[in-house]
Amino acid sequence: MNIFTLPDVGEGLTEAEIISWRVAVGDTVRVNDVIVEIETAKSLVELPSPYAGTVQALHVAEGDTVEVGRPIIAIGDGAPVDSSPNESAGGGQDARQPAPERQAMLVGYGPGAEQLVRRRRVAAPSAPSAAAPTAAAPVTAPTQPVPVEAAPSTRVLAKPPVRMLAKTLGVDLSEVIATGEVVTRADVEAHAAGRHHERADAHTSAMTSEPDETRIPIKGVRRWTADAMVRSAFTAPHVTEWVTLDVSRTVELVASLKGDRAFADVKVSPTLIAAKAVCLAMRRTPELNARWEEDAQEIVVPRSVNLGIAAATQRGLVVPNIVAAEQLSLVELARAIGELTVTAREGRTQPAQMTGGTFTLTNIGVFGIDAGTPILNPGESGILALGSIERRPWVDEHDQVVPRWVTTLALSFDHRVVDGEQGSRFLADVAAVLRDPAMALTF
Repeated sequence: MNIFTLPDVGEGLTEAEIISWRVAVGDTVRVNDVIVEIETAKSLVELPSPYAGTVQALHVAEGDTVEVGRPIIAIGDGAPVDSSPNESAGGGQDARQPAPERQAMLVGYGPGAEQLVRRRRVAAPSAPSAAAPTAAAPVTAPTQPVPVEAAPSTRVLAKPPVRMLAKTLGVDLSEVIATGEVVTRADVEAHAAGRHHERADAHTSAMTSEPDETRIPIKGVRRWTADAMVRSAFTAPHVTEWVTLDVSRTVELVASLKGDRAFADVKVSPTLIAAKAVCLAMRRTPELNARWEEDAQEIVVPRSVNLGIAAATQRGLVVPNIVAAEQLSLVELARAIGELTVTAREGRTQPAQMTGGTFTLTNIGVFGIDAGTPILNPGESGILALGSIERRPWVDEHDQVVPRWVTTLALSFDHRVVDGEQGSRFLADVAAVLRDPAMALTF
């Protein structure tokens, strides 16, 4: 019998929440079949099975938070489910004997004692002449309880955000009527609304009162983000600088690239141009790409720009990064940002993709916000916030008031690593590219 414990998924994570089991007791699995989906402090992860056989027990339930190293599933060799008269007749006593020993290791989890007793009676005869009559005994196998345990293997199909909503509302997904192949958010909300009406009709004192507040457990990505932001805010001395600029030429460039065949299959936005501007500005001010190491009392300057792109998801804020972003062409950078964003919003970003970042770009303008004071991602020395791009009156070089596309950039940096002059020069370089993308040719 093989016991699979929660593995160490890396990056110092010590626990995970069981989001959904992909198997049930009695199911047959192969090596590398996905058996469970877990949520760590950084992402959703699908775990493959390291063993082949039949699922004997699930040691933890969906919604449980378990520590690394704790047993989560037991997988056997399949004998309790697949035993048949042919196996009894052809294998002899030696082929059957190991099964009861393995079953004895699963007291309280595997098939019941009644089944084990029946298997012992099958294996009892020692004379070869008695093997033939005994082979008829397994005819009673269909009455064994294992197939009955396998019956509940039909699981409700729902995406992780829907499961989280159901958990928050206290809704049992097995009771929700799906309008399609999977349970949707609307299905859960409709079920919750109907349940509230039923409670009112029941006039049960314990169910009629609506709570004055909603409590949401802080775990997973949100807990990790909260811890990281507190650690960053009270460790690194933050400085934030601002610049408001005319980005009309960037807006024109975005419109032009959208009509270019080379960019037909990627999303082109001001975020893409800002990301490219950051990579270019790093050439002249690499200090913004550095990090402070407290133990060694050193400033470490990486050779590559691992550009983090902040993404708001239903699970919280995540910042996966693009490795060696400075080496990518504009098309490649656009494709990388697109893939990264989609993966993050689907909750499929792997922990390794959210570590090793050297600088972060966040676009708060998508929420209609002009500017803000972003907090550094732990381990980084700079973060740039791109505000909303709006049509505003602007005084041009001829002192004429004209309508232009205007935005505000806010750069926060670690003053232990970056001096004011360095931070200002970096911000000015990024702004120069966004004012006139042709300036990229001068870097």
